[in-house]
Amino acid sequence: MFKVTNVAGVVLPVETSNHRITQSGGFQRQCKTALTWTSIQSNPCGVTRRGDTPKPLPRLHKASLGLAEIETTMSREQLAVERARRAFCTGRSKPLENRIRQLNNLRRFLVERQAEIAEASKKDLNRSEVGIQLFETLGLESEIQLVIRKLKQWAAPRPVEKNLLTLSDTLYIQPEPLGVVLVIGAWNYPWAVTMFPLIGAIAAGNAAVVKPSEVCVHTAKVMEELLPVYLDKELYPVVTGGVTETQELLRQRFDHIVYTGNSMVGRIVMEAAAKHLTPVTLELGGKSPCYIDKHCDIPVACRRVTWGKYTNCGQTCIAPDYVLCEPSIQERVIEEMKKCIQVERRSCTVQYCLLEFYTDDPKSFPDYGRIINERHFKRVLAMTEDSAVAVGGDSDQTDCYIAPTILRDVKADSKVMQEEIFGPLLPIVPVNGLGEAISFINQREKPLVIYVFSTDDKLIKRVIEETSSGAVLANDCLVHYSVSSLPFGGVGNSGMGCYHGKFSFDQLSHLRSCMVKPLKNEGLNNMRYPPHTLKKLGWARFFLLKAPDLGWMGRMAALAVLVAVAGFLLHVSTAAIITPNP
Repeated sequence: MFKVTNVAGVVLPVETSNHRITQSGGFQRQCKTALTWTSIQSNPCGVTRRGDTPKPLPRLHKASLGLAEIETTMSREQLAVERARRAFCTGRSKPLENRIRQLNNLRRFLVERQAEIAEASKKDLNRSEVGIQLFETLGLESEIQLVIRKLKQWAAPRPVEKNLLTLSDTLYIQPEPLGVVLVIGAWNYPWAVTMFPLIGAIAAGNAAVVKPSEVCVHTAKVMEELLPVYLDKELYPVVTGGVTETQELLRQRFDHIVYTGNSMVGRIVMEAAAKHLTPVTLELGGKSPCYIDKHCDIPVACRRVTWGKYTNCGQTCIAPDYVLCEPSIQERVIEEMKKCIQVERRSCTVQYCLLEFYTDDPKSFPDYGRIINERHFKRVLAMTEDSAVAVGGDSDQTDCYIAPTILRDVKADSKVMQEEIFGPLLPIVPVNGLGEAISFINQREKPLVIYVFSTDDKLIKRVIEETSSGAVLANDCLVHYSVSSLPFGGVGNSGMGCYHGKFSFDQLSHLRSCMVKPLKNEGLNNMRYPPHTLKKLGWARFFLLKAPDLGWMGRMAALAVLVAVAGFLLHVSTAAIITPNP
């Protein structure tokens, strides 16, 4: 049991229990997670509502304490959330021109501060300046450009289909901001997985608290110091820190939480959100399989799988986690991938394009990254203990370096098959055909993506129809993430919710149903008013069940008929009222 101070300055007890937490793959330790949160929460516009308390607690008003006194009682995290909510309630995040201004400022930040972003990424992940632009900031600039171009259209009222009963009504969906969004980023692509949700939050008119991963220390510092220079620092504060700070943030009430990381922490985030009935978007990853058909173009397939696997040293949530193929092609697959790993750099037919593979010395190659820290280095290396290494296997703990490694004849119960690898190890699991591969996939948790390489459209269609995953990508790796017209997200153990493009806007908006009826045609409503009769039921059945699908001309004709029917019903009803009983 420990105590915290709520926004009203009341000291409240919080019961706790131990949970092992890893924030976005960060430091792992025993942490205190609040299980019963007894406080008086305020709604987005400051109206007091009671939390889950066993009995009423005394109400203290901000006016009686003074704003400065209240803020001195708050933690840094609590203060950031309170100020963001206060800023949201001014309404300044809602006008489209302000949303576009903030998005343009974010784009300026990405362009003008590219040197600082690249330097931080180099220190955190040994990523090159070209690599950080190619895999992170370029996609963010493209996303901002798309959102600015489409925002007016997305935010406009959305007319919906009418039926005979609603022909004279105004029906539409109005997107509106949710309130204050919490974005908890991850360390593997710290800019992409943090800024993509932030772009969606700004576009939807929300305030957002940004929590970068503490594992990427230098990147988090750049976000903390430079983002407030470009963005409204009250609407979009950056909160840095580790597990303790994240836990404190999760005790606050948000209107939506977007978390990217592993499923264990995802459960903790969801548990914390449930206390306030806060919806969540969880991007969690998992073991994404890759099936290679023996009749496909194996050299091309292996080149693309190799690129997808070893990009960012295998630390990609949508990287192919393992390969499924028939035993007859296993050795050829290994040889083709080995060629890709050790190919010499050479110019392509397209100007300035280079084959970005790793030569015979990946350790000295500028575009081959490093494992993020020693803990993850030891975790990944331990996975190779009971498997046969076909290619690679070299490592250097002092540099957190593990060479691109391929494992052959891997069994389902091997260490490397028990959890998401998140490193440069590629197990090859022999299977007897597509049917066994599908069965192997379906016996495990639903992955974030399934990759399949084949020239047979029927085979690809079978994979799509007989499996479940966040996405399916045929004949390539990773690139579906770059398509803003496709939702990016998982299912089951690989996550819930989605984002990118319009999907981000919709995910972080409340799609409000709006219906405006005229105060006329009252005769039509007689079928719903008592007394309820079989005749009225017949009319209701006609309007609700027998109505045809009408085009524009049909709707105009139906409206004329509807007015006539309403007049008839009104006439009948009036006649029944004025006719004296015999």
